[in-house]
Amino acid sequence: MLAKTKTTLALSLLLAFALVLGACRPTPAPTAAPAAPAQPAQPAQPAQPAAPVELKLRIGVTPVPHAEIVNFVKDNLAAKYGLTIEVVEFTDYVLPNVALDDGTIDLNFFQHLPYLEDYNKEHGTSLLAIAPVHIEPLGIYSNELKSLDQVPEGAQVAIPNDATNGGRALELLEYAGLLKLKEGSDFTATVADIVENPKNLRIIELEAAQLPRSLEDTDLAVINGNYALEADLVPATDALALESVENNPYANVLVVKSGRENEPVIQLFKQLLNSQEVIDFIEEKYQGSVIPAFRPTTVTPI
Repeated sequence: MLAKTKTTLALSLLLAFALVLGACRPTPAPTAAPAAPAQPAQPAQPAQPAAPVELKLRIGVTPVPHAEIVNFVKDNLAAKYGLTIEVVEFTDYVLPNVALDDGTIDLNFFQHLPYLEDYNKEHGTSLLAIAPVHIEPLGIYSNELKSLDQVPEGAQVAIPNDATNGGRALELLEYAGLLKLKEGSDFTATVADIVENPKNLRIIELEAAQLPRSLEDTDLAVINGNYALEADLVPATDALALESVENNPYANVLVVKSGRENEPVIQLFKQLLNSQEVIDFIEEKYQGSVIPAFRPTTVTPI
């Protein structure tokens, strides 16, 4: 009986020991899911080219010779440099500056520097001359008289009514020996500055654009070069007297609103307008009635 009891106890101990060993065995790690197959690499997308910069300008001009000169640049030079030009014509001396100041146009080309300076002063604008282009000598014209020696007593003489060109016209009449101005007078001179008038000339002040038509009713008219050319007058041969081009301060200039003068497209057009090709065009077309007022520059593409 005792032996049987010992045997039973031994079996119980072995069973308990086996259970303990089973509890201590580590649990196997779960099997990992198979990795997804690698995707083929996508080809790199080519970089999109930057949109080209549009080079475009609207330029305000009076018709002759300004529009003709700008149209020469537009038709013969601009495309090579990717520049598109729109020419906007005006027939007076006020609206081109109004349009430039309000941003309707990008540049204008019709006036000389004294006129521009007077306009800025009178209107509080900040318009800036950035390049001289040409000189149009102011001239004295007549439908009836063949020389200034024939000017009669009390002759009617029409001159521009704007401040700078009026004084400029009086200076030319003085240069021609028809009157004398107060000492020290310049382009700001007015009729009140006449101190000697031996022929008792009657000075009539008119808008510059009307001066060619005034020749039908006056003895003499002092006409701006552009309006003379528009009226088919040839300053070099038709004028009874012309301004000297030596040290002439009245070169017509390219004008921009202050603050835009360094824009690349503005500088590009400035260079084109001051190129040798434009000198050649002016000299060939106008035969001395319009005179280049600049040295040629090199054009740098944008």
